Amino acid sequence: MLQLKDVSVRFGGLTAVNSVTLAVGAHDVVGLVGPNGAGKTTLFNAISGLVRPTSGQITFDGVDVIRAPLYRRARMGIGRTFQIPQPMHELTVRQNLIVAQRFGTGKVDDKKIDEILEFTSLAGKAARNAATELALTELKALEVAKALATNPKLLLLDEVLAGLETTGKRHFMNMIKNLHQEFAVGIIIIEHDIETISNLCQRVAVLNFGELIAEGTPDAVFRDPAVIKSYTGGASA
Repeated sequence: MLQLKDVSVRFGGLTAVNSVTLAVGAHDVVGLVGPNGAGKTTLFNAISGLVRPTSGQITFDGVDVIRAPLYRRARMGIGRTFQIPQPMHELTVRQNLIVAQRFGTGKVDDKKIDEILEFTSLAGKAARNAATELALTELKALEVAKALATNPKLLLLDEVLAGLETTGKRHFMNMIKNLHQEFAVGIIIIEHDIETISNLCQRVAVLNFGELIAEGTPDAVFRDPAVIKSYTGGASA
């Protein structure tokens, strides 16, 4: 489904992503991990269209999307969330989903919106002001709901568990597991918590200083000396 080949993103003299090659299939759940500043969100931005790679290729379902605008990528099936929730101000929760659905599909499907609201436990908050009347867990759920409203084939989840307490994390982990099955969507998830990634993902890719330094099963990757060193800054045991 998604193919990255030698993708690099540079900002002036700074190389944020350096020659990353990665493939993600329609049924994959892939963890994207690495220290702060490793280039994870920049890679998401390149995939979703917020930044254009300096070099390399990005194809989705066999189509080159390097020059495709955000809305075109969304309508092809690339959905994403943001680490800091971005509700649309002065709109209700339901209206946020309607706008996202129009952007991602070009039409409104009320039945689908009802299904997503129910799935993300937001049905009871559908008429609330999204920017002012939701708790953090609900704002995170709204990010996922907006992404699902675009009818994605691939979902990019940027630290959706960040800042949540234990109960909230457990809820989101279950929701991510369920949405992978219920919505038949591939997932790439950025997350710092190794236990969470190990529980959710079949495969893990590790970035450090913009480079892909390891890829494989969670057990193999988190035992890799290069990965241990990238997190600790020292020699591995």
